[in-house]
Amino acid sequence: MLTSEYFAIDGALVLAVPTKPGQEFSFKESNDGRSLVFWEAYHQNKLWLKAVIDYQSWQILETNIPASAAFILKTLKNVQSLSDTKFKNNFTYHLTTNLQFPANYGLGSSSTLMNNLAEWAAVDPFYLNTISLGGSGYDIAVAKEKSAVLYQNKPEIKYEKVNFSPSFKNELIFIHLNQKQDSREGINFYRSKNKSQKLVDEFSDLTRKILLCSELKNFSDLLLFHEQKISDFLEIPTVKERFFADCPVFVKSLGAWGGDFVMSSKFDGFKDYFWGKDFNTIFEWKDIIGL
Repeated sequence: MLTSEYFAIDGALVLAVPTKPGQEFSFKESNDGRSLVFWEAYHQNKLWLKAVIDYQSWQILETNIPASAAFILKTLKNVQSLSDTKFKNNFTYHLTTNLQFPANYGLGSSSTLMNNLAEWAAVDPFYLNTISLGGSGYDIAVAKEKSAVLYQNKPEIKYEKVNFSPSFKNELIFIHLNQKQDSREGINFYRSKNKSQKLVDEFSDLTRKILLCSELKNFSDLLLFHEQKISDFLEIPTVKERFFADCPVFVKSLGAWGGDFVMSSKFDGFKDYFWGKDFNTIFEWKDIIGL
């Protein structure tokens, strides 16, 4: 998510791009009359979550992480309510996911899960996401299209694939902040504050300008302005003020403020600069952006 952040919830236009690592999903269905779900979730090929769910009574029979299994149960129950075929016929389902990136990267583990389940069950991924997770839904559009998109959820969901491959893309870098931010926590804080339609529209306008940038200087200036507007609204410091006050170039939050990745641009000694502050995970555009 490159633009609009929290304002996407209220209909601001969003520019978002896919990442190369994603989430695999596989399934096996058996007509054995047991009405069970065997769920296995892997993180980079290592088993993380295991659960056995009875979908007649919607009870968790076995699991190693009760809170995560409860979320899976809720989501699968939603799939049942939306689907014409899944969880209707006493089949047993073996469902397996594999996250291709560290879970604390915040690259859309939940949204890719929603999209994968929706494709499997032939249901609306946006509605499944709304009733299972909440949020604006921009990440569902990206997962569905596997392309850069312009996305807006009000007055109704609409999005379009766009060509976003700026001439300066090889100058852009993405730095992990060594922690994952709880998106729902940030959304709740944003919703507690009063906002105007004029402000929402200003972020839509900024998104259009950022999409059309042909020079890094203009792109950088717009992102700094974007970052400051959100900071002023939330009344919290920008990520640059918090961690990178002496950085000679822009630093832009991506998604929920406070964690996950930030975007910046190369400068002389940039690796040593970020490494010196213990931010050791740095990707270039070609390494992480799936375009």
